Amino acid sequence: MITVSIYRDENGRCCGFHCSGHAGYAESGSDIVCAAVSALTMNAINSISEFTSDTFSYDEDEKSGRMDFRIVSEMSPVSEILLKSLILGLKSIADAYGRKYIRFRNE
Repeated sequence: MITVSIYRDENGRCCGFHCSGHAGYAESGSDIVCAAVSALTMNAINSISEFTSDTFSYDEDEKSGRMDFRIVSEMSPVSEILLKSLILGLKSIADAYGRKYIRFRNE
């Protein structure tokens, strides 16, 4: 199961996330749930890096499936929208494939 924790700032806005684990939907290399989560999270991080000047911390461990991302500067409106879009996409995956593969915490 993939566990997603949402980081929020003092105003309640999403300012980052922590993902850990593997979905277990299928064998490694064929797991479309893991692939979808990876694609969405990496696209959000790459988009924030490319389209904003926001500063962030990022750490990952591919083997364990751990990914930690947090905006550490003042968050731009673009980053806020990109992170909201990420959450929407992750929740859509959970709704489509089942919450036994993706669990949300700290919402």
